Amino acid sequence: MTGLHDSAGAGPGDAHFAVFTDREEAAAVARSFSRGGARVLRHASGRPWLVGRWRDGDVTAARAGDAAIAVVGCCPIDAADLERRAGRLRDLTELDALARALPGSFHLLATLDGRLRVQGTASGLRLVFHADIDGATVAATRADVLAAALGHDPDVEQLAVRLLWPVPHPLAEPSMWRGVRSVSPQDALVIAADGRTARHTRWWTPPEPVRPLADSAPLVREALTTAVDARTRQGGVVSCDLSGGLDSTSVTFLAARSDARIVASTWPGRDPADTDLFWARQAARSLPEVEHVVWDADASPLVYTDLLAIDDLLDEPTIGVMDRSRVLHHLPGMAERGSRLHLTGIGGDHVAWCSEAYYHRLLRTRPLFAVRHVRGFRALWQWPLGGTVRALADSRSYGRWLADAGARLRDPLPATVSTGLGWGMPPRLFDWVTPDAERAARRALREAAASAVPHHPDRGLHADLEQVRACTRVIRQWDHMAAGAGVPMASPFLDDRVIEACLAVRPSERVTPWAYKPVLTAAMSGIVPDACLRRTDKAAASMDAANGLREHRADLRALWEDSRLERLGLVDGAVLRRVAERPATPELRDSVLYSTIAAEVWLRGLDRTTGTGAPAPT
Repeated sequence: MTGLHDSAGAGPGDAHFAVFTDREEAAAVARSFSRGGARVLRHASGRPWLVGRWRDGDVTAARAGDAAIAVVGCCPIDAADLERRAGRLRDLTELDALARALPGSFHLLATLDGRLRVQGTASGLRLVFHADIDGATVAATRADVLAAALGHDPDVEQLAVRLLWPVPHPLAEPSMWRGVRSVSPQDALVIAADGRTARHTRWWTPPEPVRPLADSAPLVREALTTAVDARTRQGGVVSCDLSGGLDSTSVTFLAARSDARIVASTWPGRDPADTDLFWARQAARSLPEVEHVVWDADASPLVYTDLLAIDDLLDEPTIGVMDRSRVLHHLPGMAERGSRLHLTGIGGDHVAWCSEAYYHRLLRTRPLFAVRHVRGFRALWQWPLGGTVRALADSRSYGRWLADAGARLRDPLPATVSTGLGWGMPPRLFDWVTPDAERAARRALREAAASAVPHHPDRGLHADLEQVRACTRVIRQWDHMAAGAGVPMASPFLDDRVIEACLAVRPSERVTPWAYKPVLTAAMSGIVPDACLRRTDKAAASMDAANGLREHRADLRALWEDSRLERLGLVDGAVLRRVAERPATPELRDSVLYSTIAAEVWLRGLDRTTGTGAPAPT
């Protein structure tokens, strides 16, 4: 059995740990996790409770009698307050209210009378996994740590599922290893006093989207202000993305109100039509105390840069590897300027805007209003009339939609109107995916469809939550990569309290063809200058992606020369090598490489960092 491997990430701000019950068999398992300089937080008995890697400021813990509570991550709560709450704790279900009240982004843990509770965030940015190891149920914040302890290889069938584009709910939730169970973001893991019996209990439900914008704007402002303050309250130097977009601009202006010294970072796009730099400088002129660093656009790495060199140990494939070099490239420069933390505006697109799919329900409850707005969306997104009517008339359940998608995996990509007004984008497989992989993916979709429940009955709210959690799966891995690079990242828009404040706004006022991100512009009025709030677009970076595909085709070909996925019988390497040779080929016009590259890079990373090799073909 192996313990917490050094390559699991020990960078600043990248706290990760395993959690153990207060029993001797769990303590015996914990000893194997304690090697290599791991830190330990103990039960009152002296047995290990948390074993992992974290900085002093990452953990706040308190004990009162038979109860103990720990918060790991970013949360402005002190030990004295936590001790008072522990002293009043009579049942672990009482933590539901605490978890729904505290700001920040964190794992929440508690023990009471021998029972244990562990939970992450509703956003999915902080996850929980568990496994039975030598007779003890062990929880952890990373699935690979538990898999290493079990000595398991990745599950080939789960790899086949991850080749879908996109991977629909709930197929993205399971871990990549058999024997390692994932806990849904809205659930907490509770382990009984016997140290083995585990159950999942729901602690979070999304707010109903019924609050008027006029009432919501102050609440969104308060939630986002608190989220930024939680990161800047310690002072020092904090850097921020200042892309020129409304999301990063809002975070930068809020950070500038704190006692921290702010360094704003702008990467101009290479596309001459990109206006980000203009808007970033417009914002910087109103922030005289903020140092504004503008990087050389031509020095920015393109998409697909350094795919062959990625050695981050990740616990699942992520499309974030495509942009890894771009995301991390400026962090050493921020470190040289003293930055202890880098704030991003990531997540603003997912919470300050929302899915047009809400209009599927609004058409049935407010038909005249919905028809008027759908006409606006048709003009904005160039939706055809026939496709719009069919999408709005589609009343399939989520399970039926998922089952139908499983029967059409080789079809062309669907029209944007059916994606925008439906349950989401139905998954697809492309020419290089083998029949064996297709059978595994179809089987998984069929089994999921039999019992699948959407995130919410309203397909709009379902789509919003799906997009948030798809985003956090990527950001979770980027945060790990950034911590390894020396400057941890944080994305305040993805805090649960900010997400809740935005989701509660009436969709008729949150997404409209007549205004751009009305929730955020209303919330930031008086903080962000009106001139910045008037921006109604954002850069697409499609030129960087196209150039990256062309300039790095040699790396892409090398990726498929000795493909781990091909060894497993999941892809046809010859097809992928042909595609790499001709990045402008018609084969890529209606196909997407992202999920396949993500899986291949992930398997190569496992080879490089653990030496375990790829799993055996099935």
